[in-house]
Amino acid sequence: MSRTGSARTASIVSTGRALMREAGLAGISPRRTGKGFTRRDPDADLAPDLVRRDFTASEPDRLWVTDLTMVSTLEGPLWLSAIRDAFSRRVVAWETSARADADLVLTTLEYALASREVEPGTLIHHADHGCQYTSIKLTTRLVRAGIKASMGSVGDSYDNALAENLWMLIKTECVRGRVFATRAEANLALFEYIDGFYNPRRIQKRLGYLSPIEFEEKHYANQAAAEPVNLRPRKPALTS
Repeated sequence: MSRTGSARTASIVSTGRALMREAGLAGISPRRTGKGFTRRDPDADLAPDLVRRDFTASEPDRLWVTDLTMVSTLEGPLWLSAIRDAFSRRVVAWETSARADADLVLTTLEYALASREVEPGTLIHHADHGCQYTSIKLTTRLVRAGIKASMGSVGDSYDNALAENLWMLIKTECVRGRVFATRAEANLALFEYIDGFYNPRRIQKRLGYLSPIEFEEKHYANQAAAEPVNLRPRKPALTS
């Protein structure tokens, strides 16, 4: 970058910070804790890594990534399970529980399947080696739905980076700086953030500055416009 370009960028940043101060706003940066929650079952059969860190998809419901994270409350931990679509970055389903078990991730999958039209054999479900994702309950359900299971490695956030990125956003923009008295209070905050803000209104650079829902709507609109129109001539009405 030239000196002129650097100076212009610095000026823009400085002006932006001044406007934020005047408006009483402050920036928030992600916090890295280095804390992991993955617990592996050494006797479980592991699925292959079908993604290999390529978190892109040509259309919706071709690659879902999923993971678990924990939200602290004064009542105890609240576990959050979510499934995110790689095409639109949309959270297609999420669920919370006081326990991080197979039932939690299975319920999340059921919600996702109920809300999306998944064609058997076309979708990859990508997770880590956590015992919840290698459970018989979940793996059996994936097979029944015709979904291909994929797994990254343990302790490597890059192998499930798209799911990890969602936790960063939620912890930074929804959870940090707040004290939840109960799990119900935390659950409401997650609902307001995910369903009320993130999916419908949070724009993303990779989506052309659209929200996940807007990006999907644009995709389907373009798809409909590209479909050929059948202009078969009408047959004249029969007269007696």
